Amino acid sequence: MVRLAAASLAGTAVEFYDFFVYGTAAALVLGPLFFPTFSPVAGTLAAFGTFAIGFVSRPLGSALFGHIGDRYGRRPVMFASLVLTGAATVAVGCVPSYATLGVAAPVLLLVLRFLQGLGLGGEWGGAVLLTAEHAPERRRALWASFPQVGPAVGFLLANGVMLGLSAGLSEAQFREWGWRVPFWAAGLLAVGGLLLRTSLAETPQFRELAETGRRADAPLVEVARRHWRLVLLTAGALAVGYAIFYAVSTWALSYGTEQLGVSRTVMLVCIMAAVAIKGVATPFVAMLGDRFGRRPMCLAGCAAAALWMFPMVGLLHTGRPLLMFLGFTVALLAFITMFAVVAAYLPELYEPRVRCTGAAVGYNLAGVLGGALTPMVATASAGGSGPPWAVAAYLTAIALLSLGCFALLPETLPKRAPEPVMQSAAA
Repeated sequence: MVRLAAASLAGTAVEFYDFFVYGTAAALVLGPLFFPTFSPVAGTLAAFGTFAIGFVSRPLGSALFGHIGDRYGRRPVMFASLVLTGAATVAVGCVPSYATLGVAAPVLLLVLRFLQGLGLGGEWGGAVLLTAEHAPERRRALWASFPQVGPAVGFLLANGVMLGLSAGLSEAQFREWGWRVPFWAAGLLAVGGLLLRTSLAETPQFRELAETGRRADAPLVEVARRHWRLVLLTAGALAVGYAIFYAVSTWALSYGTEQLGVSRTVMLVCIMAAVAIKGVATPFVAMLGDRFGRRPMCLAGCAAAALWMFPMVGLLHTGRPLLMFLGFTVALLAFITMFAVVAAYLPELYEPRVRCTGAAVGYNLAGVLGGALTPMVATASAGGSGPPWAVAAYLTAIALLSLGCFALLPETLPKRAPEPVMQSAAA
């Protein structure tokens, strides 16, 4: 289990590094480089538009790689998705700017971002199922949470590289070539991730399905016919997690640097410190999910998010590092209270024959609802000199939507067997 968890964590870290480095670049430099004829706000919105395409393609990747995972095994998905995402990310770093290619530059950016999302849509299902289906029943949330630590590691890697380049290069150097270096580094990380995954074994549950001839012939069709309500509920339930994370990691970075005049370095440090705490807390929160259940943890996280969005936006608007860090940290702890257990929760909601497709499609549809739209809606709503309360209202509304969806989902925590009653010697 340690080897499986480490390989899954490493792979998701690499894939989410690829995904996050684009989000950071979109917030900092892609607008003026690829949309120079737009105003600063319109350029940022256009850059976030290409960012959103990655979320739109993620459910398509879930359907494509989910079919592979349910028909041919979870293991092949982990290799194919990593290769696709890594290659697309390296290629982003090679695309010339608008000044060189004209309109073709943002079009290429759009296509490569689409391929990034396609690969990442397959990664989550493969990595989570490989861990969850090997894990002992009573510790499934704990072991399945390690792929959920991967996004935090990937985010810290992506932003750490960006931070180092931003601090060590002049503004002109960073805009000319420095922002490309993290994309090129993705190639080396992808090779390392592939090497870690070469010795992984297929899951017992998939082997049983293959041996008994119970694999689904058309997993997506079966999910659409028999589990469509569950897919929609899980997508709505998880939307708030995406909204919180990308409001903190992408929109807040753009808002702080462009609207509040906070230095790029300060914003990155505040966000990275909050994400680091979230990553460390993930397995500990998952253990609570093994003890008290998946659904109660998700309901608690949604409620906390709904209560914290207005304070978070108010703290961000101060522009003071410690207050911004506090706002981000509490928001991400509410987020991880849900997402630490969903790697066990979603697979348990679906039957094994369509699990790779159903769980991954529901998870990545939530990204469209919460991740793709949030930076654009927040940027468009954050005008004026006062705190952007419209952004807080938007995030709170998503939290309430997710709370309602979680309330309609069943609990999946296996019931503990009753303790045997010891009879006395006298009896």
